[in-house]
Amino acid sequence: VQLVESGGGLVQAGGSLRLSCAASGYTFSIEAMGWYRQAPGKQRELVARITSPGGSTNYADSVKGRFTISRDNAKNTMYLQMNSLKPEDTAVYYCNADVWYPEQSNYWGQGTQVTVSS
Repeated sequence: VQLVESGGGLVQAGGSLRLSCAASGYTFSIEAMGWYRQAPGKQRELVARITSPGGSTNYADSVKGRFTISRDNAKNTMYLQMNSLKPEDTAVYYCNADVWYPEQSNYWGQGTQVTVSS
């Protein structure tokens, strides 16, 4: 499975961005997808996750009520709608996928930078 993120950029505090993650390859084997982020000097952390095909979601407490994760299975694309952005949301955002074929594996995208100015 290959994952390609897009949609990052520079936005003012209070603004919005939508990230996209396009999956290709053995997409039928994706069990769950998620967004992670890593700020300078900090560990990578889970932002939001969505299962497939059930669509169950979970969010980090820091983004609940502001971010929404979703999937378009027909387009093999996952999204992260980010509203009411804060400077502390500044990080590189990574797409992640858990797959079961041809073996249980975990894949990462290359990351997209999100910068929120105060």
